[in-house]
Amino acid sequence: EDGVRGITGSTRMAAKRVRRQEGRDSGRRRPPILSEAEFLARREAVDRVMVVRQKGDRTQIAVLEDGILVEHYVTRASAQSYAGNVYLGRVQNVLPSMEAAFVDIGKGRNAVLYAGEVNYDAQVSGAPRKIEQVLKGGQEVLVQVTKDPIGHKGSRLTSQISLPGRYLVYVPEGSMTGISRKLPETERSRLKAILKTVVPEDAGVIIRTAAEGIGEQEIALDVRRLQAQWEVIKTKSAKGGAPVLLHAEPDLVIRVVRDVFNEDFSKLVVQGDSEWDTIRDYVEFVAPDLAPRLSRHTSDKDVFAEHRIDEQLSKALDRKVHLPSGGSLVIDRTEAMVVIDVNTGKYVGKGGNLEETVTRNNLEAAEEIARQLRLRDMGGIIVVDFIDMVLESNRDLVVRRLVECLGRDRTKHQVAEVTSLGLVQMTRKRVGQGLLESFSETCDHCNGRGVLVHSDPVDPKAERGDGGGNGNGGGGQDRAADRSERAGRDRSGSKKEAGTPRRGASAAPALAIAAAGLSSETPDGTSKDAANDRLDGAPSEGEGASGGTRNRRRRGGRGSGAPSEATLAPESELAELTAAAEVEAQLDLPTQLVEPEPVEPEPVEPEPVEPEPVEPEPEPVEPALKRRRRATSRPAGPPAS
Repeated sequence: EDGVRGITGSTRMAAKRVRRQEGRDSGRRRPPILSEAEFLARREAVDRVMVVRQKGDRTQIAVLEDGILVEHYVTRASAQSYAGNVYLGRVQNVLPSMEAAFVDIGKGRNAVLYAGEVNYDAQVSGAPRKIEQVLKGGQEVLVQVTKDPIGHKGSRLTSQISLPGRYLVYVPEGSMTGISRKLPETERSRLKAILKTVVPEDAGVIIRTAAEGIGEQEIALDVRRLQAQWEVIKTKSAKGGAPVLLHAEPDLVIRVVRDVFNEDFSKLVVQGDSEWDTIRDYVEFVAPDLAPRLSRHTSDKDVFAEHRIDEQLSKALDRKVHLPSGGSLVIDRTEAMVVIDVNTGKYVGKGGNLEETVTRNNLEAAEEIARQLRLRDMGGIIVVDFIDMVLESNRDLVVRRLVECLGRDRTKHQVAEVTSLGLVQMTRKRVGQGLLESFSETCDHCNGRGVLVHSDPVDPKAERGDGGGNGNGGGGQDRAADRSERAGRDRSGSKKEAGTPRRGASAAPALAIAAAGLSSETPDGTSKDAANDRLDGAPSEGEGASGGTRNRRRRGGRGSGAPSEATLAPESELAELTAAAEVEAQLDLPTQLVEPEPVEPEPVEPEPVEPEPVEPEPEPVEPALKRRRRATSRPAGPPAS
């Protein structure tokens, strides 16, 4: 009724078939990235070194390529990893609508088994490929952990058991034979011929990259050893008693040496007594030809400090990665995916146009992205936002460079085409916790969100700290309050010093300014400096006493109280008030007037001018107005007769 449609059979199985078909189609369309000669040349050109450091109960393993850190592993003696372990579990419940089943493996939290990971070939033939038809509640099932629990998700299981060895992965009850795509075509053909003689008919194998150049005898020995392990697992599972552990993978150090250390490494440096004994015994037993490449670190200097590994680890924990040319990468992790943004930064190119500059920056970023994915061990959906390129050939060149650099990554990955928005999307298998999770813990205040949420809106100015500090709120508010308080004191002090209030305040200073040009003494016989000293306190005194209006202060000559000695005589009050009003209208006093220094005391007599017969004798008030040197509304010229 609502238009929702379903498919026949299992949705997860159909999605699995679609992904396989898309992978085959893309492999046919895409030309080979490297020829055999280029593959061997680049492989020999890289100097690979593995460094192992044991410090207390913690063991760290670093892989260096030409002195650059590309992979890092860390484990503790108390830590436990379930990946690769084989259990006899008990089905708790089956969810047909989710095509999944929850299985108890004895670890407290139930693990999940999806329909696409069920081994239908081992079940009764002819049964429909639906998980609810194969599994029932309380049933015992043989499973293997493929992914450790991450966050609120439990372990992920599969019923298609695979046992990893030194040169191959043994798949009992399977019929598929695969060879690593990292090997050249001639080597793949040689290994296919060997597998036809050493692999049993009821089992399948996957040849690893480490099998390159290995003879038939070593491969046959590896197959027989893994086949014996499978016989032991079947014997234990027949006894029942679920949930129970049937086969446990070795610790991390042995797994990394088994899976990673091969002929491509020039040496393996070990610091720590117990780890040195473990690694030496394992290599001498499994790959005695690699034993001469082992070396024990005996110097007093830390082995990680000697190879500058700690310094590179600290940079790998940052959100921003700087490129050698000046560009940068910004890596953000979300709930659904990892987003990588490419920026040019300080890189401005070396000639050419913008398209060439952007493409070169993207090529450099593609190489660094491949290294960061391996080093940080990021998995899931990964979206890379390269800088937009106009030419399709340049876009293909960047994608090819990314795929080429990811060829050294052991973790299963798949790079899709560029989307319509210019984004490169890819997937990478997530097995355990990444580098950031190993060296960090969730913040107790924000619970890992990165921001603090308040019940009331936050003032942006207070949050920024008025442009100073780190903008965390408290210190910025205190500094802003201190600056506001100091500014208020400065303004009040300047008013007291200048003796001139804001525009529209008392008219007494204006009267004093007007009278200053007429006489150096006030009408009551006191000196003008003494009068000004008494006038200095008039504005603040008047404002503090009454805070009256402008008209009220003008009538009294001060803000409030009786007239002081500096006020003019009563008989000339009306004339002086009129003159003060004219002075105020013409001068247009600013917000803060300076002290009446521009008006220097001069005699009452006007400045000497050449006598002209038509010029009358100036009136007493006019010379003061001319001596102010202010803009007036009168035009320049001789006065009218």
